[in-house]
Amino acid sequence: MPFDTELTRRLGIAVPVVQGGMQHVGTAEMASAVSNAGGLGIITALIWPDPEGFRQEIRKCRKLTSKPFGINITLLPALVPPDYEAYAQVAIDEGIKIVETAGNSPGPVISKLKKAGCIVLHKCTTVRHAQSAVKLGVDFLSIDGFECAGHVGESDITNFILLSRARQTLKVPFIASGGFADGQGLAAALCLGACGINMGTRFLCTVESPVHHNIKEQIVKAQETDTALLLRRWRNTTRLYRNKVTEQALQVERESKTGEFSEIAPYVSGKRGREVFINGDPEYGVWTAGQVIGLIHDIPTCKELVARIEKEAEETFREKIGLIAPSPKL
Repeated sequence: MPFDTELTRRLGIAVPVVQGGMQHVGTAEMASAVSNAGGLGIITALIWPDPEGFRQEIRKCRKLTSKPFGINITLLPALVPPDYEAYAQVAIDEGIKIVETAGNSPGPVISKLKKAGCIVLHKCTTVRHAQSAVKLGVDFLSIDGFECAGHVGESDITNFILLSRARQTLKVPFIASGGFADGQGLAAALCLGACGINMGTRFLCTVESPVHHNIKEQIVKAQETDTALLLRRWRNTTRLYRNKVTEQALQVERESKTGEFSEIAPYVSGKRGREVFINGDPEYGVWTAGQVIGLIHDIPTCKELVARIEKEAEETFREKIGLIAPSPKL
């Protein structure tokens, strides 16, 4: 049964499932596999060190799918920030109509995208930040609960509360992000007011995901307790897979007398994290994973996964509607 939500209608997709932007993972192959399965695949712009490389990846994706796909631009603190607006301009020039944004001070980028007629989904970890994004003119909000992988914010609000607050407060449609892996989760998110879900870690553990098979097997074996929060001392809290490098970094964070970020920087190197996905050693560096790893028990294709989520969600709704007994006639 095709879903009919604000997300599916506006984006032209069959199943209200978005593959969130993931560094080192959101390639043309990954995005096209999700889009061909009926969801929305997303290319992560900053995987490529220059905008022209990103342009070629968009063109590659167009050859792999005729379905809608989007791109992600995440603005994070950096000593030498990327030229975010140049990446946005490439997306506009290449005819991209769906963009996921996240991070700090996205106003100029969002303004540029909206002037070009793009549909913008902005990721937020609090309702307050979501309200600020609404003022910037975003079309959808991606409400990111504390369960999520990567940057979790500093408020520690899980999705059961965060989604309900979004439903009570926001006038812009929103999708639920963080902690989703199956159709029961999709059904729950829709009941809480969302018009779809965003999944990162679950898509990381699929056949088409461009990471080493050993990492996928590690996710399948993991429990929901196998993540850790790092960098809270610097108000850049990040949820990571718990391994020996994460533990060493946590020790530095706890015991540092100076609080200088340079003490922990070698442990959180993005280069080492990328190598994890290439060499397949889950202990080689830090890598992001959500608590949802405890719900992941297989490595399906994207087509199998999205079809299963759709079926499970439909079955869940049909089953639960039966809990409503007709009122007895007086």
